[in-house]
Amino acid sequence: MNKVLLTGRLTRDPELRSLASGSSVATFSVATNEFRANGKEHAEYHAVVVWDRLAQVCGQYLGKGQQVAVEGRLQTRQWDDDHGARHWKTEVVATSVEMLSGRRKKDYEAESRADGAAQGEAEPSDGAAPAIEDEADEDDVEAGEPLVLA
Repeated sequence: MNKVLLTGRLTRDPELRSLASGSSVATFSVATNEFRANGKEHAEYHAVVVWDRLAQVCGQYLGKGQQVAVEGRLQTRQWDDDHGARHWKTEVVATSVEMLSGRRKKDYEAESRADGAAQGEAEPSDGAAPAIEDEADEDDVEAGEPLVLA
Protein backbone atom coordinates (compact mmCIF):
# COMPACT_ATOMS: atom_id res chain seq x y z
CA MET A 1 0.00 0.00 0.00
CA ASN A 2 1.34 3.44 -0.95
CA LYS A 3 -0.02 5.89 1.63
CA VAL A 4 1.63 8.91 3.25
CA LEU A 5 0.46 10.93 6.27
CA LEU A 6 2.51 14.00 7.23
CA THR A 7 2.01 16.76 9.75
CA GLY A 8 4.34 19.72 9.49
CA ARG A 9 4.77 23.35 8.51
CA LEU A 10 4.98 24.87 5.04
CA THR A 11 8.49 26.11 4.27
CA ARG A 12 7.25 28.51 1.57
CA ASP A 13 4.03 29.76 0.01
CA PRO A 14 2.47 27.31 -2.47
CA GLU A 15 3.34 27.91 -6.12
CA LEU A 16 0.13 27.68 -8.18
CA ARG A 17 0.26 27.14 -11.95
CA SER A 18 -2.31 26.47 -14.66
CA LEU A 19 -1.40 23.98 -17.35
CA ALA A 20 -2.29 24.26 -21.04
CA SER A 21 -4.82 21.45 -20.49
CA GLY A 22 -6.70 23.67 -18.04
CA SER A 23 -5.66 21.73 -14.93
CA SER A 24 -4.27 23.54 -11.90
CA VAL A 25 -1.24 22.30 -9.99
CA ALA A 26 0.25 23.65 -6.77
CA THR A 27 3.59 22.70 -5.28
CA PHE A 28 4.97 23.39 -1.82
CA SER A 29 7.21 21.77 0.74
CA VAL A 30 6.43 20.64 4.26
CA ALA A 31 9.00 20.38 7.06
CA THR A 32 8.59 17.66 9.66
CA ASN A 33 10.66 17.11 12.80
CA GLU A 34 12.05 13.89 14.16
CA PHE A 35 12.96 13.98 17.84
CA ARG A 36 16.09 11.94 18.55
CA ALA A 37 17.93 10.89 21.68
CA ASN A 38 19.71 13.54 23.76
CA GLY A 39 17.00 16.10 22.98
CA LYS A 40 18.13 16.61 19.39
CA GLU A 41 15.80 17.31 16.47
CA HIS A 42 16.22 16.45 12.83
CA ALA A 43 14.20 18.30 10.19
CA GLU A 44 13.05 16.50 7.05
CA TYR A 45 11.64 18.33 4.02
CA HIS A 46 8.96 16.83 1.77
CA ALA A 47 7.91 18.06 -1.69
CA VAL A 48 4.10 18.07 -2.05
CA VAL A 49 2.04 18.33 -5.25
CA VAL A 50 -1.73 18.93 -5.37
CA TRP A 51 -3.98 19.02 -8.43
CA ASP A 52 -7.15 20.70 -9.73
CA ARG A 53 -9.60 22.21 -7.19
CA LEU A 54 -7.45 21.25 -4.19
CA ALA A 55 -4.52 23.05 -5.83
CA GLN A 56 -6.58 26.23 -6.21
CA VAL A 57 -7.73 26.10 -2.58
CA CYS A 58 -4.18 25.48 -1.31
CA GLY A 59 -2.85 28.36 -3.40
CA GLN A 60 -5.51 30.68 -1.97
CA TYR A 61 -5.49 29.73 1.71
CA LEU A 62 -2.08 28.27 2.59
CA GLY A 63 1.05 30.26 3.40
CA LYS A 64 4.56 29.85 4.71
CA GLY A 65 4.73 28.72 8.32
CA GLN A 66 1.22 27.29 8.53
CA GLN A 67 0.82 23.84 10.02
CA VAL A 68 -0.88 21.27 7.81
CA ALA A 69 -1.73 17.58 7.72
CA VAL A 70 -1.18 16.05 4.29
CA GLU A 71 -2.50 12.69 3.10
CA GLY A 72 -1.55 11.17 -0.22
CA ARG A 73 0.83 8.81 -1.97
CA LEU A 74 4.53 8.79 -2.87
CA GLN A 75 5.53 9.23 -6.49
CA THR A 76 9.03 9.13 -7.94
CA ARG A 77 9.69 10.76 -11.31
CA GLN A 78 12.84 10.44 -13.38
CA TRP A 79 14.14 12.41 -16.34
CA ASP A 80 17.30 13.07 -18.29
CA ASP A 81 18.58 16.64 -18.52
CA ASP A 82 20.19 18.32 -21.53
CA HIS A 83 23.60 16.87 -20.60
CA GLY A 84 22.30 13.29 -20.40
CA ALA A 85 22.39 13.12 -16.60
CA ARG A 86 19.54 11.20 -15.03
CA HIS A 87 17.59 12.85 -12.19
CA TRP A 88 15.02 11.50 -9.72
CA LYS A 89 12.51 13.33 -7.62
CA THR A 90 10.26 11.79 -4.99
CA GLU A 91 7.22 13.79 -3.97
CA VAL A 92 3.93 13.38 -2.14
CA VAL A 93 0.90 13.61 -4.42
CA ALA A 94 -1.69 14.87 -1.92
CA THR A 95 -5.32 13.81 -1.98
CA SER A 96 -6.20 15.71 1.20
CA VAL A 97 -4.71 18.74 2.95
CA GLU A 98 -5.96 19.85 6.36
CA MET A 99 -5.07 23.29 7.69
CA LEU A 100 -4.22 22.82 11.39
CA SER A 101 -3.11 26.32 12.38
CA GLY A 102 -5.94 28.31 10.78
CA ARG A 103 -5.43 31.64 9.05
CA ARG A 104 -3.79 34.46 10.89
CA LYS A 105 -5.91 37.53 11.59
CA LYS A 106 -3.51 39.76 9.65
CA ASP A 107 -4.34 37.66 6.56
CA TYR A 108 -8.03 38.50 6.97
CA GLU A 109 -7.28 42.19 7.45
CA ALA A 110 -5.08 42.35 4.35
CA GLU A 111 -7.72 40.54 2.30
CA SER A 112 -10.42 42.86 3.62
CA ARG A 113 -8.40 45.96 2.68
CA ALA A 114 -7.70 44.58 -0.79
CA ASP A 115 -11.36 43.70 -1.38
CA GLY A 116 -12.51 47.09 -0.12
CA ALA A 117 -10.04 48.94 -2.32
CA ALA A 118 -11.04 46.89 -5.36
CA GLN A 119 -14.72 47.66 -4.79
CA GLY A 120 -14.15 51.29 -3.79
CA GLU A 121 -15.43 50.69 -0.24
CA ALA A 122 -13.98 51.86 3.03
CA GLU A 123 -12.35 49.41 5.44
CA PRO A 124 -14.66 47.73 7.95
CA SER A 125 -14.65 49.93 11.03
CA ASP A 126 -15.14 47.08 13.51
CA GLY A 127 -12.12 45.11 12.22
CA ALA A 128 -14.34 42.15 11.36
CA ALA A 129 -12.78 39.52 9.18
CA PRO A 130 -14.41 38.65 5.86
CA ALA A 131 -16.14 35.32 5.50
CA ILE A 132 -14.34 32.42 3.86
CA GLU A 133 -16.30 31.45 0.78
CA ASP A 134 -15.10 27.86 0.51
CA GLU A 135 -15.59 24.66 2.53
CA ALA A 136 -15.51 26.23 6.01
CA ASP A 137 -16.91 29.37 7.54
CA GLU A 138 -15.08 32.07 9.45
CA ASP A 139 -16.17 30.82 12.90
CA ASP A 140 -14.48 27.43 12.37
CA VAL A 141 -11.16 29.00 11.45
CA GLU A 142 -11.11 31.63 14.20
CA ALA A 143 -12.11 29.06 16.82
CA GLY A 144 -8.92 27.17 16.05
CA GLU A 145 -10.68 24.20 14.48
CA PRO A 146 -8.87 22.63 11.54
CA LEU A 147 -9.95 23.57 8.03
CA VAL A 148 -10.09 20.53 5.75
CA LEU A 149 -9.08 21.23 2.16
CA ALA A 150 -10.19 18.14 0.24
